Amino acid sequence: MPGRITVQTIRRMKGKQLIVAITAYDANGARHASEAGIDLILVGDSVGNAVLGMPSTVSVTLEMIIHHTSAVVRAQPHSLVVADLPFAEARYSMDHLLDSCRRLLQEARADAVKLEGGIGIADSVANLVLAGIPVLGHIGLLPQRINDLGTYRRFGRNSSERDHLIADARALEKAGAFAIVAEMVEAGTAKAIREAISVPLIGIGSGDDCDGQIRVVTDLLGLGHGKVPSFAKVYADLGKATREALGAYAGDVRSSGPAGTSG
Repeated sequence: MPGRITVQTIRRMKGKQLIVAITAYDANGARHASEAGIDLILVGDSVGNAVLGMPSTVSVTLEMIIHHTSAVVRAQPHSLVVADLPFAEARYSMDHLLDSCRRLLQEARADAVKLEGGIGIADSVANLVLAGIPVLGHIGLLPQRINDLGTYRRFGRNSSERDHLIADARALEKAGAFAIVAEMVEAGTAKAIREAISVPLIGIGSGDDCDGQIRVVTDLLGLGHGKVPSFAKVYADLGKATREALGAYAGDVRSSGPAGTSG
C-alpha cells in the first residue's frame, strides 16, 4: 500500500494529477475508500442527512463529527482525513474555534479541518493555519447556511457572483488553505477560480474543469433515501441489493425453525 497522503501531497497534485475525494462516516467506509485509492476522505457534516436522518446539516454537532471521524481514522486509511467543522462552531470566538479544531485533530485524529465561507472567514483560517491546523476551504453553495439561502442553487452565473467567488478563493489561499472545495459553482466560473489560485480547487457539482472532485458516498452507492443530485453519478444500487439480501434472509428464517411456527 502506498504511503499516507498528506496535506502537502494534495497541494502538490494541482496541475499534475486529479484529486479523488469522497465522504465516509465509519471505519468500514473509510477502509473501502482507502483500498479503492481515494486520495481524500471528508468526514462531512453530511452525516446528518446522509446517515443520521436529519433534514439538513445544521443540527450536526462537534461531538458527532468527533465520533465519526474517530471511527474513520481507526480504519487507518492511506487517504488524507478531513473533518468538517459543524455549523455552530464557527460562530463563536476565535478561542472557541481554535479549541474545536484542536479537538478534531487531537481527539478525533483528523489530518485537517474544513470550514465553509470565503472572505468573511479568511482571518479565522489564517489564525488556524498559524496554530498548525491545516484548513480545507469551501465556497459556492454553503449547506450550513441553507436556512439563509432558502433553497439550493448554483452560484457564479453572473459577473458579480463570479468576481466575488474568485475573491473568496484568493482570500482563502492567502490565509493558508491547502485546497478549496467549490460546491454548485457554474462550470465557467469554477474554471476561472481554478486558474486564479495556486492551490487545488475540488469541485462538487461545479463541472469538470477543477483539480479534482468530491462526492457524498451515499449518492454514489445508491444508499440514500432522497433525490440524488443531478451531478452525482450512481455507480451501484447498494440500497436495492441490501433490501433484496435482507428480504432473502427474512425469508430463510421464516421458512425454517420449529414446525408449526410462521416467523
